[in-house]
Amino acid sequence: MDQTSRQTVASMSHPVAADQLAAGYGRPVSNTPPHSVPPCGRPTDYWALAAVISGITGVGAALSLSLPLLSIVLERRGIEPIFVGINTATAGIAAIAILPFVTRLAHRFGTARIIVLSFVTMAVTLMGFYVVHPFAFWFPMRFVFAASVTLIFALTEFWIGCLAPPGRRGFIVGVYTAFLSIGIAIGPLILALVGTEGVQPFLIGSLAILAAAVPVLFVSGREPLLPSGGQKNLFHYVALAPLALFAALVFGAVESGGTAILPLYGTAIGLAANHSVILVSAVALGNILSQVPIGYLADRVNKRIMLIVSAAVGVGGALIIPFVSDHFLVLLGVLFITGGIVTGLYTIGLTQLGARYKGADLASANAAFVMMYAFGMLVGPISLGAGLDLFPPHGFAIAIAAIFAIYVVLGSLRVMKDGVGA
Repeated sequence: MDQTSRQTVASMSHPVAADQLAAGYGRPVSNTPPHSVPPCGRPTDYWALAAVISGITGVGAALSLSLPLLSIVLERRGIEPIFVGINTATAGIAAIAILPFVTRLAHRFGTARIIVLSFVTMAVTLMGFYVVHPFAFWFPMRFVFAASVTLIFALTEFWIGCLAPPGRRGFIVGVYTAFLSIGIAIGPLILALVGTEGVQPFLIGSLAILAAAVPVLFVSGREPLLPSGGQKNLFHYVALAPLALFAALVFGAVESGGTAILPLYGTAIGLAANHSVILVSAVALGNILSQVPIGYLADRVNKRIMLIVSAAVGVGGALIIPFVSDHFLVLLGVLFITGGIVTGLYTIGLTQLGARYKGADLASANAAFVMMYAFGMLVGPISLGAGLDLFPPHGFAIAIAAIFAIYVVLGSLRVMKDGVGA
């Protein structure tokens, strides 16, 4: 499942320019927020909730369109899968680099403003991938694109965490994840309809990103207050909540690597390009139907056990893939079921953090969650791309199974040592 534009980064180096930017949006800088801005703990603002969920749906569509599109374009230009994976992994470096500044940027410019600027940066950069052909330039462009995505997810997840009532947190996070999955399902379907050649898919993706920014504009000034004490050491939360945060790493590895490399796996087993991108939609459709029930269960069932079971399903599903790869509809079914359940790692992990932390700790814990997802973005694309290269074609599925299996083993050892907990 984060960012700011070059202009915003530049303005951070010049306090006067930053203040002018804030004034230009008609709002004071975040040190003197308007009284109407709600802190965490106030009654749920359902308009803001709808706006954030609507915006994240557009992000999902843009991401699921762009990731396979960029992979297919690079493959068409003669780039090997492992190098496609390395380029995709640049997103992880970008996320890790920007995360320490998330709270500071939001304080300086405003949460909604940073989200909107990130949407604009994503749209411009996506069109840049169509214009720029030398592969070397794709690395800084991927960095900027991914930094913008990271900011959006970190800030919207904090926003959702504040909006969700304690007794329905899992359900609300499940709705958020389900609508994100709806967007993710739409992107590959667009590619299947318009193809992966020419400017059209890039233009549609950029317009979807800009459209996603519109709902956030309408609730600007109604976002929750970020803590003023500065962001804490993110690794502190990894030690305190390892199962939830390593779930983010595993899910980040499989989701980013799978979205980028799964279409290449499809072509490797003989599918046409427009059919191979539908594999990504099958996973996303499973997410749509599963996340609200998973979120509902996360409010009532032990979250540690649910995390381990979700990963165990990922092991089994990945190992089945090679045996059904010659049967397209069966393969779609396996991806649908497995993808829907393993996305519970994301939903349950976020729910566990929301139940455990509040205020400043919640903001920092969410940033740590995104940081671990970013580490997964480093590991996943390279591992899955290398698996496809070294053991074609089914090394891709074996690599996924191995990533999930490591989590199951380590998670089980943790539960055996500390107990199931909450």
